[in-house]
Amino acid sequence: MSDCLFCKIAGGEIPSKKVYEDELCYAFYDIDPQAPTHFLVIPKAHIASVAEVTPENAAVVAHIFTVIAKVTKDLGLESYRVVSNIGEQAGQSVFHLHFHVLSGRDMTWPPG
Repeated sequence: MSDCLFCKIAGGEIPSKKVYEDELCYAFYDIDPQAPTHFLVIPKAHIASVAEVTPENAAVVAHIFTVIAKVTKDLGLESYRVVSNIGEQAGQSVFHLHFHVLSGRDMTWPPG
């Protein structure tokens, strides 16, 4: 999608601080971190949100979770939260599927 911020980041058109990259996904540090460690993992293919996950594209989501497990281990993170907001009311501001990975502070429950 040509006007999607995260498609442009994954494509290298907009600079980011890369954490991880492979043929299916891209991970980068959040520009407005909400925890000492806060990065995003996105599929390179445009999927608007979890609401658009289908049997045809679900494998990339499973792959993203294996990447999250690898990257958090590589970073030495033993405890972390994974969040995906779906829709404006839930706080989604970029309509490209992404998973926030946050660590390094106590997380409250329920989240606000």
